[in-house]
Amino acid sequence: MKKNHVSIKDIARLSGVSVATVSRVINENGRFSEETRQKVNEVIQKYQYETNSIAKSLRMSKSQTIGVLVPDINNEFFSVIVQKTESFFFKQGYSTIICNTAKDAEKEREYLKTLDGKMVDGLICISGQEELSAELLKRPIPIVCIDRRPKINTNVAFIESNHYEGGFLATEELINKGCKEILLLTKQNNLSSVNERLHGYKDALQKHGLYPSDDRLVAVRNDGPTLETAQAAIERVFEKKLRFDGIFATNDWLALGALLALQKYGVQVPGEVKIVGFDNDTISQYCNPPLTTIEQDKETLADKACNMLLRMLNGEKMEREQHYSVPVRLIQRSTT
Repeated sequence: MKKNHVSIKDIARLSGVSVATVSRVINENGRFSEETRQKVNEVIQKYQYETNSIAKSLRMSKSQTIGVLVPDINNEFFSVIVQKTESFFFKQGYSTIICNTAKDAEKEREYLKTLDGKMVDGLICISGQEELSAELLKRPIPIVCIDRRPKINTNVAFIESNHYEGGFLATEELINKGCKEILLLTKQNNLSSVNERLHGYKDALQKHGLYPSDDRLVAVRNDGPTLETAQAAIERVFEKKLRFDGIFATNDWLALGALLALQKYGVQVPGEVKIVGFDNDTISQYCNPPLTTIEQDKETLADKACNMLLRMLNGEKMEREQHYSVPVRLIQRSTT
């Protein structure tokens, strides 16, 4: 008998047990002795029997796969979370299907339908669109969202960094270092997570008797490379002759673009203008000077998301949305 050509009936005959018993051993459910388990597994290993995963998925309504929706796999923050998610679930016996949506709403909807068709057991969704269109799913599978709030409110967990705290800490760092005219550098059409950073910025100003003004809210286009659009935005601020002595950028690439623009105009950082970024991406350590920034705890975000989804996959039901906020921290370097 050729290896890889055996059927479950062959395994049963060679093991001297019933087909039902072989099925219970393979699926690890039901009652059977340790002696039976060893006998069946020896035959399986000898003949290199592999289960038909598609048939098994249909039979058990489980595929041992999870889906991950990510808006930009090139983004360091997202890629770290995806990598840790894949590693976590691989150790739990799950395969991971990673879908890069490119922040495209239609592409995300198509991926959701595809993942549903592949019978994924659960989803981890990272921010891209403001809300997850989970109504596209035909099955009530568990979902964990990172930095985005889904439209549904059952069998779902919502995990995010404390973005308000981050915006507050960043702005107060600038104020404590003597800044009084602080630009907010961000993107147009922000998600709620970045808008929370904006709220933190405004509240920190007001706490110290300073007030935000519209001309100091600098929003760059979403349709271009972040570094170049940020640099161009700060150059336009110079052209308008707007005075400022500090910049809070809502991500590190925006901050680096601002730094390059300041250096082009011969402005000393941190002597004349101070900068704080957000995310603590690798670039923040190696730009010159190294960037003061707000660190999102990627490891904790990924760990909480994975453990919550695993609990849901194992049968823990939630009657309402579970919301977890992960603290951030200020990383002081040389731009403040």
